[in-house]
Amino acid sequence: MPQTLTQLLDGSVLAMPIAAGLIMGMLTVNVLMLVWAERKVSAWIQMRMGPTEVGPFGLLQTLADMLKLISKQLITPSNVDKPLYHLAPLLAFAPVVAAVALFPFSESTILVQNDYGLLFVFAFGGIAVIAIFMAGWGSNNKYALLGAIRSVAQNISYEVPLILSALSVVLVVNAMGPTLSSGDGVVAINGLDLSHIVMTQDQQGIWFVVLQPIAAIIYFISALAETNRAPFDIPEAESELVAGFHTEYSGMRFSLFFFAEYTNMLIVSMLAVVLFFGGWDGPVLPGPAWFFLKSYAVIFVMMWVRWTFPRLRFDQLMTFCWKVLIPLSILNLLATAFVIAVL
Repeated sequence: MPQTLTQLLDGSVLAMPIAAGLIMGMLTVNVLMLVWAERKVSAWIQMRMGPTEVGPFGLLQTLADMLKLISKQLITPSNVDKPLYHLAPLLAFAPVVAAVALFPFSESTILVQNDYGLLFVFAFGGIAVIAIFMAGWGSNNKYALLGAIRSVAQNISYEVPLILSALSVVLVVNAMGPTLSSGDGVVAINGLDLSHIVMTQDQQGIWFVVLQPIAAIIYFISALAETNRAPFDIPEAESELVAGFHTEYSGMRFSLFFFAEYTNMLIVSMLAVVLFFGGWDGPVLPGPAWFFLKSYAVIFVMMWVRWTFPRLRFDQLMTFCWKVLIPLSILNLLATAFVIAVL
């Protein structure tokens, strides 16, 4: 079983601060690189150059933008609900940091080991919905409120097929066998443990994307909607809503929402790698290298989709979820349970 950072430090009081520092450092670099990559991918698709001036290949452009955001004045509109308005960016930011700590980067590298890691990842994702609604409501702005309402409706709806697709994998993991061998002996399988999901794929010699292709497709589409990525970026539709739920936020308050959005992209991609693509499994390279290579490959596809397909109307988005994805995910879950029961 993976060793947590706390175990490696023998329960030292420094374990949690060090873990938080490692996560924040990794996520900061991740956001800086993803913003640069987004610009380069969009430029490649649209036959443009993208960032080129600041640093080699424009690599320092995002860092310059971050410094600009830090230097900007924090403007608070009049008549806002101050507790909600000020708390919303923090509530959007904190859960994504906690969720990243649950992922096993290799068989021996994980910051926080939890037997119900999958459940906690989905729970932390649900907190972001509350933060978005707080931002829209607390801003005392009709554009922001409309963006927040649309975002809440979208996120709650697409959480259903997202979780159902993951439950199909949980059933498969629990059906693969009653025990798994680990460095500490024999432990019971738990389909909600992210490490066990990866270890089961490694032990069986097959990635679950082969056994659950429909669940993988449903998961990817739902993940696009959950992270507000085009063609599902309805809450931030600039032509309709100015900027959505964060219209009234400036400077670092806005950047916290921006930080959370790109970190959520990493989280759903890492979860896709754990559920369907064998986690850290791969030849030659060490486990963490394979884990992040697969995660960023999924992110690249998300960016590719964003700059390829046009935005859906809101009614089309909701209809597609409730009339197509949810029935299909329920059928896939029932079919998986039936096959497991028969075999």
